[in-house]
Amino acid sequence: MPKEMTQEEKEIARIRIPRGNEVLGIVEQMLGGDKMKVICDDEKVRVCRIPGKIRKRVWIKPGDLILVQPWKIQGDKRGDVLFRYTPTQVNWLKKKGYIKTLSV
Repeated sequence: MPKEMTQEEKEIARIRIPRGNEVLGIVEQMLGGDKMKVICDDEKVRVCRIPGKIRKRVWIKPGDLILVQPWKIQGDKRGDVLFRYTPTQVNWLKKKGYIKTLSV
């Protein structure tokens, strides 16, 4: 009989790792509406928006680690939020070496 997974194991199993041109970022400031200022790990500051499908499910606040998809146009200045990491997931990312330049 398979062992039941703990809550921590479930969170790590669902972790979203950056792929393609996605970058990790820390929310610096909420700008109102569905926009926020994010410091990304490629050393760029972007104004990111929260798409509707995420806005209704996730509460994002300053200091959170998020996954950002830069836009095709104005990619150095703008992006979309794809995922918000929990503290357990942040610790796992640090241990595995995905978080290098960011101070979470």
